[in-house]
Amino acid sequence: MVRTVVRDVFFLTQKSEPATKDDLGTVQDLLDTLQANTDHCVGMAANMIGVRKNVIAVQMGMVNAAMLNPVIVKKTGPYETEEGCLSLEGVRRTIRYQEIEVEYQDIHFCKHRQKYSGWIAQIIQHECDHLNGIII
Repeated sequence: MVRTVVRDVFFLTQKSEPATKDDLGTVQDLLDTLQANTDHCVGMAANMIGVRKNVIAVQMGMVNAAMLNPVIVKKTGPYETEEGCLSLEGVRRTIRYQEIEVEYQDIHFCKHRQKYSGWIAQIIQHECDHLNGIII
């Protein structure tokens, strides 16, 4: 189900909690909402649809992928960039890393450890910041 995007900064700055099997409906809602906003959005965190759970959805080429309980465990190659956010007006400068390594669970709660670089790495970093209550 497509959900309304939260713009309440106070809500967005609260840390999210670990996702469980009870949150699979939220995962689908997040993927649906990302798909509905695909013309101006490349990633979303669950708090952006009003749910404080550690779930992100990321546009990876032609596929939108969900990551549950993602944690960035390694990052290299810092650079400065500008980003926008569907929950906020305008763009802001931030520091991101060219390469990251992420531990996460898929929708079946199987654990993964994956390396990402470039644009996808930047999206994942932005959404993981959301889970930690960090907004640009």
